[in-house]
Amino acid sequence: MKAMVLAAGLGTRLQPLTYELPKPMVPMLDRPVMAHIVRLLEHQGFDELVANLHWFPDSIRDYFGDRIEYRHEPELLGTAGGVRKVRDFFGDEEVVVISGDVLTDLDVSALVERHRSAGGIATLTVKSIPDTRAYGVVIHDEDGRIQGFQEKPDPDEALSDLANCGIYCFSPEIFDFFPDDDPVDWAQDVFPALLEHDVPFYIHEIESYWNDIGSFAELRQGTWDALEGRLQLEVPGREAREGLRAGERSPLPEDLELVGAPVWIGEDCELGEGVRLMGPVAIGDRCTVEAGASLRDVILLPGTRVPEGEVVIGAIVGRGAVVEHLRSPDPPPR
Repeated sequence: MKAMVLAAGLGTRLQPLTYELPKPMVPMLDRPVMAHIVRLLEHQGFDELVANLHWFPDSIRDYFGDRIEYRHEPELLGTAGGVRKVRDFFGDEEVVVISGDVLTDLDVSALVERHRSAGGIATLTVKSIPDTRAYGVVIHDEDGRIQGFQEKPDPDEALSDLANCGIYCFSPEIFDFFPDDDPVDWAQDVFPALLEHDVPFYIHEIESYWNDIGSFAELRQGTWDALEGRLQLEVPGREAREGLRAGERSPLPEDLELVGAPVWIGEDCELGEGVRLMGPVAIGDRCTVEAGASLRDVILLPGTRVPEGEVVIGAIVGRGAVVEHLRSPDPPPR
């Protein structure tokens, strides 16, 4: 089976992390977010993958190599325009599309089966959410046929609580409803055209985990959800203590103080004497936490160094960063 991974976005809400890497390559535990998606697809039998690239394209190519076919967009083509560019990749098969910056454990093949059984031209994955103000919601009839959309409605005015997850299955005829020129957007161009022409398309409602990693809060929550088992994702490393997993070549000092859980430590990490970890904590590969440092509710991305005696609370520390204590300026001499 074939699928497309969307990987061309700029990830502006994750700046400054995305100043130097594309959003799908933001680390989540032991690998980029997109690597979790590729692994999910491959395990479910999607053995031919294509990805559109724009921002720092070589970082994606270098990581995945020939596991994926690539299509570069010198200028962004829009959420749907990039899919049209790979139309030849799918040929006469269903067009399966998933974001490369989403965390999910859904059964993608079930989406394809729903699309085939519903008989429409498009099937949109949706999930019930508690707060509609951050998402576009999908309105449908009792058969699941889509009747319209609301963009980030106030909960008191929302006609639905089903968020569009950005995970789709289309019949090849979908391209007949595209405007001629790029950029093309699903929500602004294609889906309104389907409604205007009374073309049937449907929802596929899921209960699986879904998090689009659109902000630092969502990156943090996705990391804790993976460590705590709410997201069905393989957490690497050995169980060194109850509530603590550690990777290869990451020895733990005998006096390591562990308060709360979960705590995850990646590979090739160095922890000094007297380090205190107050979970939840995630320490990426090749990090150094020097003697006497304390971490609470912290994510250290790969290559970070926390100097001796520093205290870090509630932070996501970027790749290769060095934590520096912020001191008040010395008072002027009298």
